[in-house]
Amino acid sequence: MNSAVRPAPRTFSHVETWVFDLDNTLYPHHLNLWQQVDVRIRDYIAGFLKITHEEAFALQKDYYKRYGTSMRGLMTEHGMNPDDFLDFVHQIDHSPLEPNAALGTAIERLPGRKLILTNGTRRHADAVLARLELDAHFEDVFDIIAAELEPKPSPGTYDRFLKAHGVDAGKAAMFEDLARNLAVPYALGMTTVLVVPEHTREVFREGWELEGRDAPHVDHVTDDLAGFLQTIGR
Repeated sequence: MNSAVRPAPRTFSHVETWVFDLDNTLYPHHLNLWQQVDVRIRDYIAGFLKITHEEAFALQKDYYKRYGTSMRGLMTEHGMNPDDFLDFVHQIDHSPLEPNAALGTAIERLPGRKLILTNGTRRHADAVLARLELDAHFEDVFDIIAAELEPKPSPGTYDRFLKAHGVDAGKAAMFEDLARNLAVPYALGMTTVLVVPEHTREVFREGWELEGRDAPHVDHVTDDLAGFLQTIGR
């Protein structure tokens, strides 16, 4: 019955622009790099609002779910200036990241443009791409500043991205680790790929983050991005 309801997955034969999320998409979820940012966000909230870390944790997750990022929630609810926040939370150790030659080769072989669309900062993205040795394969990074501090999955962010880089959504593919961030790209005509943690679909994350992986707006699911890109038929 599901096969009758669910549309056939979109393919890649028409794709001219390849758009990738950054964190937990271009590197494995188990490295817990974003967990460092998560902890620093909690520390910042506790200091900024002068509350306990337990209270900060609850508020952080609430704002993340309701506003797309904790930062957006702090700006909306408390009038926070984002500059200090962004500088503080991205001061992390990138050393767990190692060069990924196989992924680099797979990305290089994709015909057309390759771009990063992230809710993080360009500085963080540049550091990640440099550690992975993938920086040479990407034309540009569209970060939270370019998005005017409005995070995915806001439709406005995708609109800004498409206009800024002259991307035809109907000839683009989007790779993301959160299914909810693929709904708008799919509606715009993009082929969508959900990247899940390696070797397993059982992950220790919020239930709402995992919702939608079987939704019609997810064309493909992979736990091996490099391998998946290598198998895309032209």
